[in-house]
Amino acid sequence: MSTRYIQPMQLEKAYMSRSTVPCDIADASLAAEGRRRAEWADRNMQVLAQIRERFEREKPLDGVRISACLHVTTETANLMRTLRAGGAEVVLCASNPLSTQDDVAAYLVEECGVSVYAVRGEDNDRYYDHIRAALAHRPAVTMDDGADLVGSLHMIALDRLDDLAPALRGWVARLSAEERRAVVEDVKGSTEETTTGIIRLRAMAADGVLQFPVMAVNDSLTKHLFDNRYGTGQSTLDGVIRATNMLLAGSTVVVAGYGWCGRGVALRARGAGAHVVVTEVDSVAALEAAMDGFQVAPMGDVAPVGDLFLTLTGNTSVIREEHFRVMKDGAIVANSGHFDVEIDIRRLREIAEEEPREVRPEAVEYVVEGRRIVLLSEGRLINLAAAEGHPAAVMDMSFANQALAAEYLLSEEGRALDRTVHRVPAEMDREIARLKLQAMNIEIDTLTPEQEHYLSSWDLGT
Repeated sequence: MSTRYIQPMQLEKAYMSRSTVPCDIADASLAAEGRRRAEWADRNMQVLAQIRERFEREKPLDGVRISACLHVTTETANLMRTLRAGGAEVVLCASNPLSTQDDVAAYLVEECGVSVYAVRGEDNDRYYDHIRAALAHRPAVTMDDGADLVGSLHMIALDRLDDLAPALRGWVARLSAEERRAVVEDVKGSTEETTTGIIRLRAMAADGVLQFPVMAVNDSLTKHLFDNRYGTGQSTLDGVIRATNMLLAGSTVVVAGYGWCGRGVALRARGAGAHVVVTEVDSVAALEAAMDGFQVAPMGDVAPVGDLFLTLTGNTSVIREEHFRVMKDGAIVANSGHFDVEIDIRRLREIAEEEPREVRPEAVEYVVEGRRIVLLSEGRLINLAAAEGHPAAVMDMSFANQALAAEYLLSEEGRALDRTVHRVPAEMDREIARLKLQAMNIEIDTLTPEQEHYLSSWDLGT
């Protein structure tokens, strides 16, 4: 049951009146549980806590409207608290229908003053209605996890209504030309959390259609070297084990894609005793996997022998009909890439010989040529759909990047950025790493004056 749902067109009026927090959530009574879990996560998010303390004093986001399309988890709750501490007015919608933690959504609305539009298991129409609510907030800054907000904004800017979801199309059609322009022109910049989103945004920049600067949070060293590798590596296998209770030791695990996420999953699976095979289309990544000690082979060769298949490519139809038809009885298939397109689920349903049946929560069994294939979490992010996502300690750095990137976009230097995708400033990366080391009670060396002089000189020989 929704609580205090306010139509997105009324969002601005509701914020001005301060009479209520507009939202669409499952159950407001879950707020206390959400608070308890968010507080537990906050224990391991010391970097974000330090930023929140500074934001509380300095109010660098005072009055700034931020719309975020992120996974609604305990870690995200602490990012939202940080933005609110900085003075921002925040709307949060879910970036994945199965990643929302309903108790966290309730906590953010009831106790943090964040307008949340997210319900676990929401259908496609409701998902895009929530995107609409985030856009109707008329944000100055957007935060994305897959570029859904930015993509929708640009469809509006380019007047490509036919490419919008129906919930968005109907709303945009009712706006005047001036209102449509304002929805886009109000945005000063955006931050992007994922590899998939960065790929989409760089394509937009290459086509010359990007309307504002974007900070590639995913490309920050303190994000992708840690979140993608250690976070995805642990949480993906956590999701698989919760959904199946399978034994990894002695099993053959096929990891599709050897980017930072694939590296992390392959490493963790090998550590659990699995025989890991990597599939790749990039020769450099494949070579790296081979030299890291993994077997590398085409998907078609390993489809008959894999016990567990995990996709982490950011691409579409990585596991297809020809692979389903040769998989062994009982093969398990899951996705830990951003969108649910890496496994050709539509074709799997079409070739199944029996009605699919749920064999466990988050596990549906299909029968193809007499053999059982188990699909986990509808092909959506297994680590969030069947588990709790990345550990808070690693999301601490990712969301520190998000908070500081939002602040940077509104600074004098940030306002001067051109309309393309930008790396997070190196000094920001180093500061987050410094704060994380401090929180871990780890000290490092500093350069001596002699060493600094040596590194800055060209005329000193060996």
